[in-house]
Amino acid sequence: MSTIPVEVRLGASPHNREDAVRAAGALLAQAGHIQPAYVDSLLQREKVANTFLGEGLAIPHGMVEDKHLVRRTGLAVLQVPGGVRWGDDAKQAHLVVAIAAASDEHIQVLRRLTRLMRDGALMQRLATTTDAHEIVRALTSDGPAAAAGGAGGAASTPALEDFPLGREVSLNYPNGLHARPAGEWARVAGRFGARVHVRCGDTVADAKSVAALLGLGAGRGAQLRLSAQGSDAAAALSTLNATIQRLGEEESRQAELSAARQAQAQGLGSELGDWQPTARHTFTGIAASPGLVVGTLVQAEGVALEVDDRFTTIAAEAAQLDRALAAALAQLQQLAGDAEAAGRAEQAAIFTAHQALLQDAGVLQAVSRSVVQRHGAAWSWRHAMAERVAAQRALPDATLAARAADLQDVGERVLRHLLGRGDEDAAVPAWPQDAILLADDLSPSVTAQIDTSRVRGFCTARGGPTAHTAILARALGLPAVVAAGPGVLPSGQGPAGGDAAAPVLAGAVAILDGYRGRLYVGPSETALIEARERMERLARRQEEEARTRQQPATTTDGHTVEIAANANRADQAVKALQAGAEGVGLMRTEFLFLERDTVPDEDDQYEVYRAMAEALQGKPLVVRTLDIGGDKQVPHLDLPVEENPFLGVRGARLALRRDDLMVPQLRALYRAARHGPLQVMFPMISTVEEVLALRRRMEAVRAELNAPAVPVGIMIEVPSAALIADRLAAHVDFFSIGTNDLTQYTLAVDRQHPELAGMADSLHPAVLRLIERTVAGARQHCRWVGVCGGLAGEPLGAALLVGLGVDELSMSTGDIGTVKALLRRHSLAELQALARRALQVDTADEVRALGAELRPASAA
Repeated sequence: MSTIPVEVRLGASPHNREDAVRAAGALLAQAGHIQPAYVDSLLQREKVANTFLGEGLAIPHGMVEDKHLVRRTGLAVLQVPGGVRWGDDAKQAHLVVAIAAASDEHIQVLRRLTRLMRDGALMQRLATTTDAHEIVRALTSDGPAAAAGGAGGAASTPALEDFPLGREVSLNYPNGLHARPAGEWARVAGRFGARVHVRCGDTVADAKSVAALLGLGAGRGAQLRLSAQGSDAAAALSTLNATIQRLGEEESRQAELSAARQAQAQGLGSELGDWQPTARHTFTGIAASPGLVVGTLVQAEGVALEVDDRFTTIAAEAAQLDRALAAALAQLQQLAGDAEAAGRAEQAAIFTAHQALLQDAGVLQAVSRSVVQRHGAAWSWRHAMAERVAAQRALPDATLAARAADLQDVGERVLRHLLGRGDEDAAVPAWPQDAILLADDLSPSVTAQIDTSRVRGFCTARGGPTAHTAILARALGLPAVVAAGPGVLPSGQGPAGGDAAAPVLAGAVAILDGYRGRLYVGPSETALIEARERMERLARRQEEEARTRQQPATTTDGHTVEIAANANRADQAVKALQAGAEGVGLMRTEFLFLERDTVPDEDDQYEVYRAMAEALQGKPLVVRTLDIGGDKQVPHLDLPVEENPFLGVRGARLALRRDDLMVPQLRALYRAARHGPLQVMFPMISTVEEVLALRRRMEAVRAELNAPAVPVGIMIEVPSAALIADRLAAHVDFFSIGTNDLTQYTLAVDRQHPELAGMADSLHPAVLRLIERTVAGARQHCRWVGVCGGLAGEPLGAALLVGLGVDELSMSTGDIGTVKALLRRHSLAELQALARRALQVDTADEVRALGAELRPASAA
């Protein structure tokens, strides 16, 4: 085990579990153990499983299907003396050991870690030591745990023995016995009263203990003996053996999928492909806005506002607060008006939303209480807003949590006025001509006022792709990477030990990759040359797509497919038309409810829908009614908390129970339909009865308004809807297939499940057969069928969908040019033949392999 390299960073203080995983992943990437994209895999694992082992130890590790992103086996240790909360049960991790496993070498690491956990004194010392080599020795020493750290050895535990009743098993796991299958073994064994043991070599473990099982160090091909004692011993052995075999098959499938994805990645014709430029430091975040640029790093953090608690009188403090709120409102109104006049609808909408945040009743009440308690208005405002921001940031829904940046922005705007600094410009003025901005989380105000002639892109430590900062970056056409972790900040600490990384400094040259969410600091000359070459090729490709973007997606034998965009706002619709979209095939309306603290009224909704219809200039607009449910807790909607929200009150089911939500939305939609060809689509339909009930509600609203009828469609997202498509088609005007949910419900797979996520593949033949059946049912009543799920924007997916008879594909704006070009290179007959072959295979991997038959752009 001593050959496995260990990277160590001492004294870290991550904000939360995500920051800790990113920091540990960055150590692995900087040391060359993983491709930067593997950090996303580490985070994905955290979403679906708890990697906390106990005794202050967490072991982040990636998903099995992403193993191809591991370059070589290695460990990265993030020492957190103050602890970081791990999961929802308040457990604190002090040692975060991220594992990159190229083979089953890491099995010995897991074995060593489980032994370390037995020595509480040693674990405490490792959590605070200032000697990185002590941690390295503890992880790589082949001796007993106590020897790794000196005195304070672990308490001895009685050695376990085999029981007479047993059976031999050969471990066929490609990656050996690691945490995920060990957890499943322990859960299965725990269902029985019998004592169950597992022997590997000279070591025997309690099968009901994950830590004990990992301590076996069982690699691929290990010979195990299962034994049990008790009244249900035989049943326990049989069930555990079946579980071991089943998981072995799943592990093998995941390994094959990983290998297939590796081969696919190597064969990509993309300008970036798996390009990994050489640089002093690489930071991986979330790709928030596409683009590739080279520039100079600039720290764009604003000046911290110092606030003293100075109280005069209640009346004076209240008056000061009123003036500050009024001044902030006037500024926001001016900013929104200027943005609207300049045609920047995204910026205008955000500043308009900020005006509503000034009226947050909870914050104003908290400030008033504080002032009555004889605290100054500025001090009271800061503390009330800080609590509000923290509560928002802690929300589990990413979209809602991202709104914390808006609250922070509005709060600081008011605070500047309270401090007499209201006219100060929050933006940093003296940026170089090629600036790449670095910040903890750029405020929307700063982002909206960026001078695009000087700024080439930005990278933030926090944030998310749904935050307004990211939305504005896309609106400005600037590459952006968000949630790259605290390492990009001046206070960020590099890894401790042999090859410590210095904090990022202003003035350094960097490559910002907004396509894949990476920042390369201090790139080599070769990397800079390669980056500029790729930038030129990307520009040429974009120019070629721009020249042909308005051409229809007509196959070589004359069949035309409608290509639409998924867009939510008027300015997004305009950009989609410019990119070649022939309409909007999916407008999600839930953003209207998520981005505010109150339910939007009929007039608010009408204005948004009308703007969309007018922006499309006579092209079709498909609006999906509110698609939200128990899985997204929006306080102002007062939704029930459900044990199984994905099978609960969602989508149309919620609408039929909440006239207060459905009726204003339908009224707004009927009014907006006078401004363009608008169509209404209901989500989460599973029965004919639901459709009939919705049609009755729609007719009542239409009659009340004396409005013309509008086409009505439904989402096909659950198997029941696909199976009775011929019956549903008699009552609607069109279908739109949501392949993401259809896949989840068809395969009974939670896409975030740690063991089953790899099965959630929309190219599975079962999903494709339901799509075929949906099209067939629609044809009986001459209804058109669209697809607005993720499959529509994938080249192979688009080809198969057209071959299956789908009439319209709706996708992200960025995918339009690629999909159109692909369809123009093939005949409908070829795509139909491809679809027929896809329906006759057994697995999604076999379907994916058919992609090799599609002609690349160079062969057109």
